[in-house]
Amino acid sequence: MPMVSAETVVDLDPQQAFAVSQTTGEVRLRWDPFVRRQHFLDGATAPDKGVRTLTVHRWGARMVSEYVSYAPPRNVGMRMVTGPWFFRTMAGGWRFEQAGPGRTRAMWKYNFTCQPAWLAPLAERIGTWVLGREIGRRIEGFAAGCADPEVLAAVH
Repeated sequence: MPMVSAETVVDLDPQQAFAVSQTTGEVRLRWDPFVRRQHFLDGATAPDKGVRTLTVHRWGARMVSEYVSYAPPRNVGMRMVTGPWFFRTMAGGWRFEQAGPGRTRAMWKYNFTCQPAWLAPLAERIGTWVLGREIGRRIEGFAAGCADPEVLAAVH
């Protein structure tokens, strides 16, 4: 199963870094280049295990995902419920750990499989490269958000 990962260290404690990672709406759009639009489904108003979200990628691809774990300030995990036709499965996890006084190491990992089966070997190689670049850009945006006064004001 292909996997992509990215990590960064930010000058916030894990509680604050985790809070930045879970921002929504306009605050999320300030730092997350992956997302064009994102909102909770089924009447949910906050993230938690079992909560579903609709995310529209900046290129227009849509995905409904579900939180499979939600353990602030250490980790959050999700799995795709429905998404782009070429993904058979998709899941990801974000971990946050102390990296010194007032610092946090954020580690994001995603795994996926592609379909149809005859195309999967090629699609998964391409997907690893494309998704790897996207996740790298996303975690760089997260790091910038962790230093953005407007994002920080929203999480305090």
